[in-house]
Amino acid sequence: MAPSKNSTVITSTSLNYAGEPSVSCSQPENGFLNSISLLSSEKAVQELLQQSSVQSTDDHLMEFADAMRTVAKALRRAAEGKASAQAEAAEWKRKYELERAHNLHLEHKGYNFYEKLQSSWIPSSLCNAMGMIGFMLPCVFFLEIFKQRGREVSEEQSSKETNSIGERTENLASQSNEQSEQCCGMNGICSHEVLRDDESCSDSKVFPNKFTRKASFKLSWWCNGDDSDQHKHDIVSFERGNITTAERSSKQIALKWESQPQTVIILTKPNSISVRILCAEMVRWLREQKKLNIYVEPRVRAELLTESSIFNFVHTWKDESEIMLLHTKVDLVITLGGDGTVLWAASMFKGPVPPVVPFSLGSLGFMTPFHSERYRDYLDLILKGPFNITLRHRLQCHVIREAAKNEYETEGPMLVLNEVTIDRGISSYLTNLECYCDNSFVTSVQGDGLILSTTSGSTAYSLAAGGSMVHPQVPGILFTPICPHSLSFRPLILPEHVTLRVQVPFNSRSHAWASFDGKDRKRLAPGDALVCSMAPWPVPTACQVDSTSDFLNSIHDGLHWNLRKTQSFDGPREA
Repeated sequence: MAPSKNSTVITSTSLNYAGEPSVSCSQPENGFLNSISLLSSEKAVQELLQQSSVQSTDDHLMEFADAMRTVAKALRRAAEGKASAQAEAAEWKRKYELERAHNLHLEHKGYNFYEKLQSSWIPSSLCNAMGMIGFMLPCVFFLEIFKQRGREVSEEQSSKETNSIGERTENLASQSNEQSEQCCGMNGICSHEVLRDDESCSDSKVFPNKFTRKASFKLSWWCNGDDSDQHKHDIVSFERGNITTAERSSKQIALKWESQPQTVIILTKPNSISVRILCAEMVRWLREQKKLNIYVEPRVRAELLTESSIFNFVHTWKDESEIMLLHTKVDLVITLGGDGTVLWAASMFKGPVPPVVPFSLGSLGFMTPFHSERYRDYLDLILKGPFNITLRHRLQCHVIREAAKNEYETEGPMLVLNEVTIDRGISSYLTNLECYCDNSFVTSVQGDGLILSTTSGSTAYSLAAGGSMVHPQVPGILFTPICPHSLSFRPLILPEHVTLRVQVPFNSRSHAWASFDGKDRKRLAPGDALVCSMAPWPVPTACQVDSTSDFLNSIHDGLHWNLRKTQSFDGPREA
């Protein structure tokens, strides 16, 4: 008997959500299946199962992973683009402000053309900007035509005047060379050019100078005799298509007094009886034998007066405003202590720093080459001159808060001689920091923190964190992570001319803390940034021998660098 129409099984093949084929059977109305239709449906299911493969699922997972990688790259490019856009916007804003100020200046002189330009310029309107471009293009076109005609007319006149102008130029050049040689010599740098301060004249009325004029000196490149080629200036020549350098940039510098020093300042390590005794002895000797005016800290002056009333000649300061003017009065700085005393002396001078003579009276000193037992001999040589110095560069730091209206609304500047440290403080979370170098993304720091160090500070915290020891005369900035959670994060040494920006991202789990030479800690909330660059005022420290000898002696004596017993000579030998 043939099956009825209602008992027919309808089998259809479709695709499920995963893209795999599926079989759907519609049951007859009476609820019973024919045995022939059941067998045919089972065969269809077996064939479909054999055709499906696990490989399709793996392919979909691989496609999903590739898509996620693409999304991650896009997000990274977006973050870099955002930083670049912010920097570009700030630069365009600065240029607009400068152009606006220039236009206002010209407007006061009666230039109606710039007044018309300014009235047609509205930064927030794109239509007005296009209108200004349309207004400028014809002006530029006609201006180029007039310039071309002017060149054709002036070519004939310039050919006639070339000879007379050349003769006058040679005369002026010879006069200027004679004046420069009389002032600074052939290859020197005068103190009134290097350490010139524009505020000294305006502030002299408020704080009159009690003493004679500050001593002047000259910095010159060190050389071995008159026949040496080391007196040449740093130049790069392009002779016959080849680039060559005549001299290196980090040469030994010598200081020569052009007038006798008159005033010194002595800074001491506190809470030390031996330092107090040496300070009193040195003050008496400098006054009686060298006839110098002496400044000390208010604490030290009180201690000296408690010991004896003969120290009434010692001077000090009263407030912060007088400290800001010390560099206009003091010719020489003497420190009695360790590296910490040198850091304290450098922090007192927010601008130019007088030459520093550091005596070693601390526990560990990489910047104090002079021994206190022979202070009379050392000071005799330094006061007579010349003597070698090391220009120790400093970092200039600013903190930009997230709520700042522009990049000029900052906290600072803070000047550091060793390093600035950004760490996680008391938080148990990893520090998350985004680092940029001249608006280029460097990396994201995830660890305990980051150290931005000078080359003078390369033997301090940066060395303990795995950074390299660098000669202090090498111009650069050390980029050293603190316990990074990455095996490939190695320290960097960046050139001195770059500007570093370290920002706490908004998705950071905790705040960060910045400290400057180990003090003045500041909290950095999400969105805050720290900007560091090389300061224009280095710290000149006197050398016992020269920069290289003092540096090598300091790491040998202070760190016992590469100290090892010598291998025995009576062992097995190579045939």
